[in-house]
Amino acid sequence: MMRLLWIAVLIPLIASGCAAQGDAPAAAVEGYLGALVARDYDRLAGFSCAGWEAQARTEFDSFTAVTTQIEGLQCQQAGVQGEFTEVTCSGKITANYGNEVLEINLADQTYLVRMEGGEWRMCGYR
Repeated sequence: MMRLLWIAVLIPLIASGCAAQGDAPAAAVEGYLGALVARDYDRLAGFSCAGWEAQARTEFDSFTAVTTQIEGLQCQQAGVQGEFTEVTCSGKITANYGNEVLEINLADQTYLVRMEGGEWRMCGYR
């Protein structure tokens, strides 16, 4: 009886751990985009691959003079392409340039993520 109780408790815990690991690439992209909009470069760099950091800095700099907001962000793993896990997102970033509002549709990109330094990191998009 005790063994069945342990099995009933452990199976959901193991399954939720596997689901969380499967969502980690998507969470890395969500973290990257959230840090970009929040203008938090340290967090942004933490979600970036080493080879992407210069481009992350360029993206960050392009948002420093505008008011930004992220709406409806939801990302999910979409597949694997070579060394990268592909992530697609829905939602948008709005950037207010004074009298002009630019909407960036997040579904227009496929984000490339890989494990680097023991963490999932955003490495670019196509």
